[in-house]
Amino acid sequence: MHSTLTRYGWDAAWADAFTPYAAEGLLPGRVVRVDRGQCDVVTAGGVLRADTAFVTPHDPLRVVCTGDWVALEAGGNPRYVRAYLPRRTSFVRSTSSKRSEGQILAANVDHAVVAVSLAVELDLGRVERFLALAWESGAQPVVVLTKADLVPDPVTLAHLVQDVETSAPGVPVLTVSALHGDGLDTLVALVGSGTSVLLGQSGAGKSTLANALVGTDVMDVRAARDVDGKGRHTTTTRNLLALPTGGVLIDTPGLRGVGLFDAEAGVGQVFAEIEELAERCRFHDCGHDSEPGCAVRSAVEDGELPVRRLESYRKLVRENQWITAKTDARLRSELKRDWKRRNAEGRAALRAKRGHER
Repeated sequence: MHSTLTRYGWDAAWADAFTPYAAEGLLPGRVVRVDRGQCDVVTAGGVLRADTAFVTPHDPLRVVCTGDWVALEAGGNPRYVRAYLPRRTSFVRSTSSKRSEGQILAANVDHAVVAVSLAVELDLGRVERFLALAWESGAQPVVVLTKADLVPDPVTLAHLVQDVETSAPGVPVLTVSALHGDGLDTLVALVGSGTSVLLGQSGAGKSTLANALVGTDVMDVRAARDVDGKGRHTTTTRNLLALPTGGVLIDTPGLRGVGLFDAEAGVGQVFAEIEELAERCRFHDCGHDSEPGCAVRSAVEDGELPVRRLESYRKLVRENQWITAKTDARLRSELKRDWKRRNAEGRAALRAKRGHER
């Protein structure tokens, strides 16, 4: 009955989770697209259009999204989604609003493919930001450096790969030219099982990459601007696509903003070497700024840790604390006390310096 769904990731565990809904006569299906309260759901009998009115809570993280497995009414006009199964993983970012809300981009993802264009200068800080969200989601991230044909010098390309690998510990880094097919075999093998989500900025070549993986022009492609490598949003919704070699791919619109949303563990994973160094600091709450006995700053002074990595780490930690504190009164209080303590230490150090100079 569910041979079609197996292609989209249906397995025994999902079948067990669906048992109570099957008893109610509901149909299992996977959401392949969501658009303004409506969604397309692939079922054993084909793709059906359904309304999500019954599963649209006030919490934006609990709305139906692409990749969800849902319980769907067998008939009716309109047809309704009655529930979605508990998510195994979920990719969440903060919204651009001031209400401390998160936005769920994709659900039940096994691999998070971060597309980074080699047509423009690498923004390693943005790569680290994407990876923090990917690790936090529970998916395995992979960085794909697209448009590798624009870097013909192999030495230069090797240096760029090394820079990204330094910023992405424990993450595969692949170079791909979708135009010429270079490097695609490795990526196809990696995403050939499970569910992968394709992430990146506009102009990163995601739609071209999606077409190459699917084997046909399913996504519109437009040229990026020569001046900055940025492109227009060729993908406007998140679409789940079955791959001919196995597995499924969720293509997403280009993300201009990649705000963290309660991603403490993800940040720690991206900066694993800093977290490891921090365990050797004299104080367990060391801010790696001016505290004595700081192993992190010692590593920077010895050239073991790049200054850029530490600055990026501090930035993401502060951002994550800020977004979390907006909904956590206890954390707000702790941050306020820490801020006052650091200010007092700074003033004391300045007074001591002035006294010594006199």
